[in-house]
Amino acid sequence: MDENCRQQALNLAELPFIHKWVALMPDTHMGYGMPIGGVIAARGTIIPNAVGVDIGCGVVFFTTNIPVQLVRECRTPQGLLLEVITKNILREIPVGFSHHQKRQECTYLSNLLAGGSAFAEELRRHPQLADLCFPSAFKQLGTLGGGNHFIELQEDEEGKLCVMLHSGSRNVGKQVCDYFNRMARRLNEQWGSTIPPSYQLAYLPVNDEAGQSYLRWMDMSLNFAGENRELMKERVKSILRRLVTKYTDFGDVEFGMEINAHHNYAALETHYGEEVWVHRKGAISAREGELGIVPGAMGRTSYIVKGLGNPESFCSCSHGAGRKMGRRMALATYSEKEVLKELKKHSVVLETPSTKGIADEAPFVYKDIEDVMAQQTDLAVPLLKLRTVAVVKG
Repeated sequence: MDENCRQQALNLAELPFIHKWVALMPDTHMGYGMPIGGVIAARGTIIPNAVGVDIGCGVVFFTTNIPVQLVRECRTPQGLLLEVITKNILREIPVGFSHHQKRQECTYLSNLLAGGSAFAEELRRHPQLADLCFPSAFKQLGTLGGGNHFIELQEDEEGKLCVMLHSGSRNVGKQVCDYFNRMARRLNEQWGSTIPPSYQLAYLPVNDEAGQSYLRWMDMSLNFAGENRELMKERVKSILRRLVTKYTDFGDVEFGMEINAHHNYAALETHYGEEVWVHRKGAISAREGELGIVPGAMGRTSYIVKGLGNPESFCSCSHGAGRKMGRRMALATYSEKEVLKELKKHSVVLETPSTKGIADEAPFVYKDIEDVMAQQTDLAVPLLKLRTVAVVKG
């Protein structure tokens, strides 16, 4: 790991409320305050920056019975079926900074904001945050975002089409994190906290009013992120069913295994006989028998895994390949042309509003997923190996 990541882990280890140790997954790299790919268990304490700015960011995955060869070879008046599918996904799902022009239906958010809901008091207690999150959240629902968020069409080892989608809570989670991190910094200063502000690890006791509020807003963001992925998942399913039926004589399109898992969150769990708040920032829960998703870099392989429940990692494993190069360095090192050439070499279809800046998500700037998997054989075992066929990015 790089020295900055190591120093952040050492900073975390100094915190007086850390339970046992700091666990780093093999995809770990520097983040804000806490390394991405890091897991800590805290006694009676929550750290907004140890959850992260994209609260509830995660991945949804599902399988289909559609042969990949079918969508690769079928020609339509608009081009290969695979290309038509990705173009339709990009048309129906806003990416990057784009959002829906019309309010999206969401039973969860509607009930949450109803006058008599349990969350109504939080809206009154934090009106500034409420204004930053709502009603814009309704237009952000069902949108992908940019950066490392993606929708991938993948091929399993039997040649069947699968879909993997990575997105989070959009602007909602960021506003919640920033708001409560600022609050925690002010309170820590008032309390005379010995934790240096430079660590970016301001905290809130969970039995404090501010800590309780953060947990409620975090749960809202987690649910919003899950709903966001579910809505996009259903739209991708609809596109697949519609286009495969329209352009081929393939029988009934069927969908199989589904997983929807967060990798930026905190949860109350029991480890080594004590109830603690486990913060997973760029890490997934990998309890014994639990299914998880470990995406690789764009154009590489990804995995569906089964957790082994390793207590030393607080029952966690990596959430992906992990960056080995920052975005600025990536843009300075690789060109758009090199990335497109690499994707073409692996027969990967790319659909994006613009290829400008695509180098910051080049496959070369991520760790080798095979090495990452080899480094966590005591945390999770692979069930499915998946190869990228096409990718939609912001």
